[in-house]
Amino acid sequence: MNVNPYVKTEWYDHIVDITNSEIIQEGTRFTAERANNIEEGVYGAYAFLLQHDRELNRLRVQMELDGRAPGNSGTFADTFDGEPNKLVRQTAKAVLTAPRSSGTTVLNVDKTDGFKAFTECTIYDGTNTEDVLITDVTASTITVQPLVNDYVKGAVISRSNAEIKDGRMGRGSWGTYDVSLVEAV
Repeated sequence: MNVNPYVKTEWYDHIVDITNSEIIQEGTRFTAERANNIEEGVYGAYAFLLQHDRELNRLRVQMELDGRAPGNSGTFADTFDGEPNKLVRQTAKAVLTAPRSSGTTVLNVDKTDGFKAFTECTIYDGTNTEDVLITDVTASTITVQPLVNDYVKGAVISRSNAEIKDGRMGRGSWGTYDVSLVEAV
């Protein structure tokens, strides 16, 4: 059983009979010791609430993830609460080795390390992006729900394309870039 470390002070009003100035009840004196006790209690309660809030947020994330894809081991989430090894942001990536049309379910990829069935992945190229559920993984293919969009050879399949910025997780950047070479004289 946990014992509350806060020492409560029983406060009493100072009551004086106004007719004869006789003290009916001695009031509780306000002292630095009692004020510091209050301060320690407030400080301790606030520290406890912060820790409690972090734990609740971690549990909310875990429950949400289990509802999204049972047994997905913390995919797409990090509570950023400073607690190590609670949830792990997945960073597995693969590249399409052949173009795929909408409606396709089998993706030929360069590698499948880090991908597993019944978890989500994101597929994106310079034009399209979508999140799909993985239904099977072999040595060179990832089978997903039917694609909504067409994808070119070289499109990226990732467990998460999230980026961490200022302690928050957001959708990462993706796209194509034009690069031109310029001769330096």
